[in-house]
Amino acid sequence: MRKINTQTIEQNVYSMAMRAGVNLTASCKAALMNAEKAESGAAKFALQTLLQNCETASKNDMPVCQDTGMSVVILKIGQQVFLEGKPLIKAVNDGVRRAYADGYFRKSICDPVTRENTGDNTPAAVHTEITEGDAVEIIFMPKGFGSENMSRLFMLKPAQGVNGIIDAITQTVQLAGSRPCPPVYVGVGIGGSFDTCAYLAKKALTRDIGSFNKRADIAEIERAALEKINGLDIGCQGFHGKVTALGVACEWAHTHIAGLPVAVNIQCHCVRCEKVRI
Repeated sequence: MRKINTQTIEQNVYSMAMRAGVNLTASCKAALMNAEKAESGAAKFALQTLLQNCETASKNDMPVCQDTGMSVVILKIGQQVFLEGKPLIKAVNDGVRRAYADGYFRKSICDPVTRENTGDNTPAAVHTEITEGDAVEIIFMPKGFGSENMSRLFMLKPAQGVNGIIDAITQTVQLAGSRPCPPVYVGVGIGGSFDTCAYLAKKALTRDIGSFNKRADIAEIERAALEKINGLDIGCQGFHGKVTALGVACEWAHTHIAGLPVAVNIQCHCVRCEKVRI
């Protein structure tokens, strides 16, 4: 049994939020640079502008996007860990609260009915998983809502199969058009139930762009969906072109014999994600 004080988790969340607010992931920057090389005309100019913005934000320690996002936190907690100190969720939210104040990040969280802003970007969307071992892995991802609003959940018929899954992914991106600030990163959940499917799609977005699922048939869905999406000619910021999506990442879970849930969670070109293992 290993003891970890939640103050350690709070401090890590704070540091991760501060870094994520001003930096794109390394895989995102590499994907944007590859896209810029492949494009021409207005799409190429737009990608050059996005890359310049990325460098300016990192160099000057400024938010890389005006939508500093809803804080999505995934905690993978080893079953041999004993957490002591303040309640875990309070520690996470305290870390977010401090970072969004110190980083001068926009506070975007509000009551869904009254629309009253909480004023500190909390509460975060916190997901926990119990894993083997005596460590805690923290994943922090600020999620902007221009892209989040374009996401969709499908309850497909099992007979629709792989083609139905690929069509659902492609249709979601096509209907979104330029609104989610493409080139996008597409997270997909396949299987599970109504709720777990959506979580899988969100979790998929924490993978490095360019990575593929370990299952060959799932990886083939990723490749086929990406090819179809990039044939839509939406392009960077809707200026048309070869690159509408930087990647497609799918995660899966077993499901009921009568269902085929598919969740598609769109991420804009501004992929921000930090990972720490304690």
